[in-house]
Parts: sequence; structure tokens; C-alpha cells
Amino acid sequence: MARYQDRDLSQLTDEQKRIWDEIAAGPRGTMPPPHQIWLTNPAFCDPAQKVGAYCRYGSNLPAALSELAILVVGRAWRADYEWWAHAKLAADAGVSDAIIEAVRTGAEPDFDGAQENADIVFRTAKELVETKRLSDATFAEADQRLGRKAFVDLVGIVGYYCLISATLNVFEVPTPDGSAPFADQPPA
Repeated sequence: MARYQDRDLSQLTDEQKRIWDEIAAGPRGTMPPPHQIWLTNPAFCDPAQKVGAYCRYGSNLPAALSELAILVVGRAWRADYEWWAHAKLAADAGVSDAIIEAVRTGAEPDFDGAQENADIVFRTAKELVETKRLSDATFAEADQRLGRKAFVDLVGIVGYYCLISATLNVFEVPTPDGSAPFADQPPA
């Protein structure tokens, strides 16, 4: 039995349908798989999706930096669906193909000519997902360079996309095109 299946709209309760309609009518324009999974518990789904909407569309980080952080999380979790969804968004936001591929393979990206602060966003997100902490040096640099509001948003984005990636991996959500972006990567 597959762990994930798209929800049947005819089987939704009124509360589930309200949340579905709100998400689909918002900036996402659709009801993504993690949200469909969370919809099992509307009391969880509703506030979680609102945090996600802020992380994606309202944070104090430019889109390119947010997407870079999301890719770092997707790579750390080896979340194929997450990578599939956000690699294109990162490219569309201005993250270079070379940086995207370096993140995917676990290489150190060359940030020469990249968006301002891409290097500290990458290092902060990577250190946070790998060590579950930040060193004093990384904390101070990220806080100074990003400013406290954007720095708090970066931590929130990393945390939210860890939740997304965990959901996708636990429920084994496949990519729509059948791709497996981390199939050539050794287990973490």
C-alpha cells in the first residue's frame, strides 16, 4: 500500500474543505502533498500552512536566499519531492545552476557573483541542519549581515522545511515526474 495518495475532495469534512480552499486560493495556487497529509488533522494543518505561507511569501529574506535555504534542507533530508519542487523555484529566483547542483551533490558552492549574503545563508542553514546548533561565529555573522528580522526568518524557514521534508519522507511522496534527485548520493 502506498503511504501517500492525493486526497479525494468528496471525502473532506467541511473544516478540511475550508482549509483546502484557502490554501488553493492563496499564493501556492494548489494543495501541495504535505498539506494534503496534514489535512488529516485540520487543527494542525491550518496553523502550519499559515507559517509556511509566511516562510515562502512574506519573509524578510529575498526569494533567492529563501530558496537556497530550502534547498539546503531538502538536501540534508534527501527529500526528493522537496528538491523537485524547489530547485526550479530557486533557479527562477536567480540561484545559479552551478550553486543548485553543488548543494544537491553536497559540494561547497562557489558564491562568487551570487546574490549578496548567499554564502552566509548557505553556511547558516547547513550548520543548523547538520549540527542542530549554530556556532557563536556563525550566529554573529548571520545576525550582523542579515539583520535580526531576516535572521529569525532564516531559522524559521529551515525549521519549517525540516517539517515539510520529514512529512514528505515519512509518507514517501513521489516526485510527479518519477525523478530521484538524490539516487546518486550515498546515504547521509
